[in-house]
Amino acid sequence: MRYFHGGIPGLKPGDLITPHPPNAVEGCAICAAKAAGQQPVVEGLGVVDPLTERTDRVYVTSDRNYARFYASKYPRGDLYTVEPIGELEPSTEDHFPSWTVPAARVRHVYDHYVQLTASQRRSLLRRWTAADIAAAVR
Repeated sequence: MRYFHGGIPGLKPGDLITPHPPNAVEGCAICAAKAAGQQPVVEGLGVVDPLTERTDRVYVTSDRNYARFYASKYPRGDLYTVEPIGELEPSTEDHFPSWTVPAARVRHVYDHYVQLTASQRRSLLRRWTAADIAAAVR
């Protein structure tokens, strides 16, 4: 299986991805709340971009577009294929195939400076909603 990780830019094949604090963009209220360990809330929407449950682990997925989303959230974020280091534990935070591991090694830089178009975001939102509905039915 091929695993992806989206996030911090500038890594090279062989680099190790380890747990790190959440990314914080200056002037971003959601980023500031997350950095302070608070659930970010937007009036009228409620909690948005919830806190990561496993800050002691690295997230990997077999779904390239799901990883692209996380790369796009990071300023100039990159998408990588990675080799999980350590035991894979299923993530229960979202309903996409994803796992947490103690670390991951970059195998290949798949895409630099990931930016999603409005169409790509809508497509992912449809898939995300469908996955959430399917999980609720189970």
